[in-house]
Amino acid sequence: SESGGAAWDRSLEQARLLVQGFVRNYPQVEEQGLLLMGPCGVGKTHLAVAAFKELVLRGHEGLFYDYRELLKEIQASYNPVNQTTEMSVLEPVLKAELLLLDDLGASKPSAWALETVGHILNSRYNEKRITLITTNYLDGESAQRARSVLPSGEAVVNTEDTLADRVGQRIRSRLYEMCRTVEIFAFDYRKIVRQAGRLRS
Repeated sequence: SESGGAAWDRSLEQARLLVQGFVRNYPQVEEQGLLLMGPCGVGKTHLAVAAFKELVLRGHEGLFYDYRELLKEIQASYNPVNQTTEMSVLEPVLKAELLLLDDLGASKPSAWALETVGHILNSRYNEKRITLITTNYLDGESAQRARSVLPSGEAVVNTEDTLADRVGQRIRSRLYEMCRTVEIFAFDYRKIVRQAGRLRS
């Protein structure tokens, strides 16, 4: 059977091909974004930034935000008296043709900040704008698979929280609807090969 390192290499290659395909076909894409999930150090941000840069070079307008920085800006512009966030902060994030949101879930925000993030994602989804997202937080099954294949010491798999724990179930559900999920650690290639064999026969 395939070693953890080889499985990881294949996983990264598969992710690269999926991201390249998305960029090549843009704006004629089925999904409204990509969600790159995987442990720290597997190359998610590198892939997302490369895709983002290529689309911007092709003339598309984009905005890059680190998740924590976005939360800080939202928090700094929040007015507790009327419980609103300055539109000068929100509008560019809502309206950008492309938004790259890096490291989703990196900090656990307050309920109102999370509500604002949900509003941003819902608005972008409803207006069919493209959002590229990276996160170190996995879903339960994904975390189990990652732990079983990653070479020890190569990457850290967060075992305490799932992505839903960090951003809430409503936002996680919205991400399922709007993004194609690209997991970077290891797919079950034996299963994929078996399925391909069945399709050919």
